[in-house]
Amino acid sequence: MNKIALDGLREQLRGQLVTPEDPDYDAARAVFNAMVDKRPAGVIRVAQVSDVIAGVNFACENSMPLAIRGGGHSAPGFGTWDDALVLDFVNRTGVRVDPQNSRARAEGGTTWADFNHATHAFGLATTGGIVGSTGVAGLTLGGGIGYLARKYGLSCDNLVSADVVTADGKFLIASEEQNEDLFWAIRGGGGNFGVVTSLEFALHPVDMVHAGIIIYGAENIPAVARFYRDYIASAPEELGAFLGFHQGPPVPFLPEEWHGKAVCPKSGTERQCAWWWECGPETPLKGTHAGSRSWRPPRWRDSWWDPCRSRP
Repeated sequence: MNKIALDGLREQLRGQLVTPEDPDYDAARAVFNAMVDKRPAGVIRVAQVSDVIAGVNFACENSMPLAIRGGGHSAPGFGTWDDALVLDFVNRTGVRVDPQNSRARAEGGTTWADFNHATHAFGLATTGGIVGSTGVAGLTLGGGIGYLARKYGLSCDNLVSADVVTADGKFLIASEEQNEDLFWAIRGGGGNFGVVTSLEFALHPVDMVHAGIIIYGAENIPAVARFYRDYIASAPEELGAFLGFHQGPPVPFLPEEWHGKAVCPKSGTERQCAWWWECGPETPLKGTHAGSRSWRPPRWRDSWWDPCRSRP
């Protein structure tokens, strides 16, 4: 990319444009997945919607790929690309909560940790991701499954409106009342419909949620999966649960001999984990963890701080 052209773009921005000549270029181009190592032509650290409009127009005029980085959590690394212009929302993480109308508006770089922290102060929430570092925009535009999904639907089901800059540099509001086709498209319809700069969500009354995880060895997958299938079919909608297949993570609540080995984790809310503990498959427990000290397996009331023992 012509340096003179990039200098011209820089003059149009309120935010910072980071290019390969800048000392913080390597930090600016880094993404969550360290296996993704791309070298974009420039990274715009968005300060205002006007920066997004300028970036979209510049990319179109110069036939450049345009990559959008919201929360930065994309496992495939879609938030960057070689010789592309990156719109990075790292500095746009604000959340405005309207408790009277049970609504919240999140900026394009907000993570679910940011969002949940803001809404919890009002006893409200919406369906978010499984981990707090996931970006609100990326998860929602792809559908968005989380612990509240069985009760309140997917993240995209709770999307009320979105501010979008389209490929022609226009700023639009997408909702059920305005630009309805665009609103349909951004709720799981695929990609490349525009750059979403903020999202408005419906909120629901949600008190403190306690969650836990129970981890089994891979040899127990058939029994665990059958039990999960039968249980979740009739479980109350307030209980969120997920069954996964992973390599054992290097976390303190899992014995070291299970790090990197195939495991079957089952995560869910407090009541469900306690019930599962009492009634679940009689297979060796490899590790447990909970997000709150108030969650304790019923048989271990006095051994909360030693959760990685074999099941009695």
